[in-house]
Amino acid sequence: MAIYDEKQQGIAEKINPRSRISNWKDWKWQLKNSIKDISTFEKLTGIRFEENERKLIEKTIEKFPLSITPYYLSLIDATDYKNDPFFIQSFPSPLELIVEKYEMLDPLSEDKDSPVPGIVHRYPDRVLFHISNTCSMYCRHCTRKRKVGDQDSIPTKDEILKGIEYIKKTTVVRDVLLSGGDPFMLSDDYIDWILTELRKIPHIEVIRIGTRMPVVLPYRITDELVAVLKKHHPIWINTHFNHPRAITDSSKESLRKLADAGIPLGNQSVLLAGVNDCPRIMKKLVHMLVQNRVRPYYMYQCDLSEGLSHFRTPVGKGIEIMESLIGHTSGFAVPTYVIDAPGGGGKIPVMPNYLISWSTNKVVLRNYEGVITTYKEPDSYEPIFCDRNCKDCKLQLKLDKAEEIHAVGIEKLLSDYDDAISLTPEKNDRMDRRSERKDDD
Repeated sequence: MAIYDEKQQGIAEKINPRSRISNWKDWKWQLKNSIKDISTFEKLTGIRFEENERKLIEKTIEKFPLSITPYYLSLIDATDYKNDPFFIQSFPSPLELIVEKYEMLDPLSEDKDSPVPGIVHRYPDRVLFHISNTCSMYCRHCTRKRKVGDQDSIPTKDEILKGIEYIKKTTVVRDVLLSGGDPFMLSDDYIDWILTELRKIPHIEVIRIGTRMPVVLPYRITDELVAVLKKHHPIWINTHFNHPRAITDSSKESLRKLADAGIPLGNQSVLLAGVNDCPRIMKKLVHMLVQNRVRPYYMYQCDLSEGLSHFRTPVGKGIEIMESLIGHTSGFAVPTYVIDAPGGGGKIPVMPNYLISWSTNKVVLRNYEGVITTYKEPDSYEPIFCDRNCKDCKLQLKLDKAEEIHAVGIEKLLSDYDDAISLTPEKNDRMDRRSERKDDD
């Protein structure tokens, strides 16, 4: 689709007859005019709900609020909306009110793994940092639906400072993931401040940001925001495309800006019934992602959050999709299929079985075609006994960066990067005498 087509213009003019392309591409205008009620949705799309259905939807909204950006709304196919992936992901369904006994308010036990407000410290060397609990759109499959629309759960600046202080004193943390909500709902200045404070911490090597803006509000990726991010490299960004049709001209432009700024991009999809539970759809999605310099990172099994049972697929569907990708397309286009363990156990990779059997000297494998082959193990393997004496490790355990320049001769004396002040030939008598006197002392 074009970056600004007749359909979008029509929606913009229904919102405000004086709307122009500059309004449509203004992310703040988009937020101000987000669709938050059924009547506005019907007015802008032409879709009409029957009275009984409308009452059930209103009841759903009371528990799980509605918010859709005009941009994302413009992607919905009103002629077949019940099967449309954008409608399914954004518009409330009465099925959300069905809460199964095994579903949980906080399925990943994030609150239990939170040492201070806003921080989830689950893995040894990294933390998740909630810096925003607001989103430009409320995704119906959100694992944090318990916080959606809750104004009381929006982090204050004092809470952000407490989170930064925790990271500062917890020196094992080398990787910080900024999450939410959506971190890009914050102003450029506020984002800059948070990144600056984190960059002051010596043991922080990498900062990651999770955002759905390139999908639901690509106009938020402004030149000004990109300039802020570039100041704080290395920054990594993961976004959340679930369907290939979401990769529009506008979203491509937002991804181009980020990639051109030297920011590595990844994508985390969620496997959703009726949206992308199809090998052809997922293959098309990963191909379009890599065309736009986005590495497929994870494909999530849908979490056990309350009201998501209608979105969940059997794990076997995910395995089927992985079978259609591994070996059938480029390795870097294949995401890792994971189940985020209920109770806070973290992400567990789930893969098809390629190791069929093994013995003491041979393993039996199968490939993507079903070809069965063997791999011969070494006849003699002498493992190095680890006595934890890393200094004398036979593996030459040198983890510091290698020296790129080894100056010799006169070059060494002329260089500014070497402290040498003289060159002494080997077996110099004077140096030997100095050494002897030192030994006598």
